[in-house]
Amino acid sequence: MAVYSRPRWEKKVTLMLQEKGMEVYCPLNKVRRQWSDRVKIVEEPLFKSYVFVKISDEERTEVRLTPGVINFIYSNGKPAQIKEKEIQAIKRFLNEHSDVALIPLEVNLNQKVKINAGLLMDKEGTVVGFSKKWAKVMIESLGCMLVANIDKKNLTAMQ
Repeated sequence: MAVYSRPRWEKKVTLMLQEKGMEVYCPLNKVRRQWSDRVKIVEEPLFKSYVFVKISDEERTEVRLTPGVINFIYSNGKPAQIKEKEIQAIKRFLNEHSDVALIPLEVNLNQKVKINAGLLMDKEGTVVGFSKKWAKVMIESLGCMLVANIDKKNLTAMQ
């Protein structure tokens, strides 16, 4: 399930829920930041104000009572269920790429593709844009896109 947290509390909420013995995932994106005297790589949450939890129905109240948690993300009147395979795809995606851009989904679905190489090999997705060397790959249940440099020669059109 996806939990909505106070702004900039994602890491704190993750830590508090882990201390309660819950299975929690907060995707962290390695981003290069420039200061006047140095450049530093910092880890920022990929999804602002979102933390993913794998809990039973009985643990929902305990999650809601955690400081920094606002509520669950709802879809059709029920807490949104995020598929395990999509969480695993996010983990593999972040392990393979750094400085990932998150773009809110504002386009129509185009072509279904299968990735033929890399950590996302044999995964299927929807391509919503191309450049010379990259493709935008959409994970549908999250309502957003993750952008990665995937060579177009590693994509096969599906019917």
